[in-house]
Amino acid sequence: MNELKQLQKKKLSDFIAFAQSNSPYYKKILPDIHPQGDIFSYYETISIQSKEDVRSNINDIYTVDAGDAIISKTGGTTGKSLEVRYTHDDMQQRQATLDLFRAEHGYKLGKKVAWFSGKAILTDKDVQKKRYWRYDWLYKIRYYSTFHISPRSVKQYIDDLNRFQPEFLVGFPSSMYEIAKWGIDNNYHLHYNAKTIFPTAETIVEHEKAALKQFFGAEVRNQYASSEGAPFILECPKGNLHIDLLSGYIEVLDNNGMPAQQGDLVFTSFQTHGTPLIRYAIKDKLTLSDRTCDCGNHNPLAESIEGRINDFIYSEERGKINLGNVSNCVKYVTGVVKFQIIQDRKDAIEVYIVKDESYGDKDEEMFRHELVERLGHHVDISFFYKDDIARESSGKYRIIKNSLQL
Repeated sequence: MNELKQLQKKKLSDFIAFAQSNSPYYKKILPDIHPQGDIFSYYETISIQSKEDVRSNINDIYTVDAGDAIISKTGGTTGKSLEVRYTHDDMQQRQATLDLFRAEHGYKLGKKVAWFSGKAILTDKDVQKKRYWRYDWLYKIRYYSTFHISPRSVKQYIDDLNRFQPEFLVGFPSSMYEIAKWGIDNNYHLHYNAKTIFPTAETIVEHEKAALKQFFGAEVRNQYASSEGAPFILECPKGNLHIDLLSGYIEVLDNNGMPAQQGDLVFTSFQTHGTPLIRYAIKDKLTLSDRTCDCGNHNPLAESIEGRINDFIYSEERGKINLGNVSNCVKYVTGVVKFQIIQDRKDAIEVYIVKDESYGDKDEEMFRHELVERLGHHVDISFFYKDDIARESSGKYRIIKNSLQL
């Protein structure tokens, strides 16, 4: 690991020097002393950059013109979308890292892949014909629409998966979970076992992971990155999450901005030369680990990736209840197809539920009981029953939508 840390130190120094020389914004805000000697002491003097800091100064941050860049846009669920420009070299490096990660879990180019992402890929004619996918014949990837998954359409998705029989699945875990849960609940099976599932873009929680493994018969291998180019955190064959030191520098900070074992993730990516992001607070949470892994990968370990900071519900009595804890509320509730919790006030939440015929009054009582156990008795809980719950414009599905500024 020492050699990796030395390489990381040089990459950090080189990246800061690049930003000072090429980005008008960083020429202005970075300390005058050029990063020499103890780069980490110098680094700690740099102010942490919020998403709003970056967004409001983005044109001065860019180092490449849009026409010469590969464009990536962040989701707009917590504010306006942010356009990140990648150089072609940076994007090649990031794709190579992902290719190596997937290869460690059995994938080879040409193997069949089912892909669930937020791209709008269907025409009205496709929907009329109940054809919810498009096929890339060259790479043997079938792209499935995440916008059209519902209890009325899931059967068509499963039937096509049985025809196509992809060994690997990539994409939003909430979309794949929706298919898996419907199949399990309705005793409608796949006729084969997939090999590996690679969730992307969303935090996966344990009940989703268990359902995916049960329905698809596949291992679920987690990964963390972001549209902004966050350093990679990748699950190894032993099931441990490794922080890739050569893709960036990560800090975990507590509420006072001090280093912590668990807290807010702040990063500098070494693969965002087109849009340098230095000490960027992405609003995700990370828990570090002191354990080691004998898989052969010497990068340090993370214990868990907890997703967006605003993926929580809050009560004055109990504080913040995170996504994983909220998702467990339905562990002993039957008949919930999917649910979403909206919080705009500290003393109230709205719970939207899509249910099936097995859901009854006792299930609502149990759901309410589980929420009260987590929130205490001073938050008003209102239940609303829906035919469906819309996804975000990105195609992602959010269990929690919290507008509180805490």
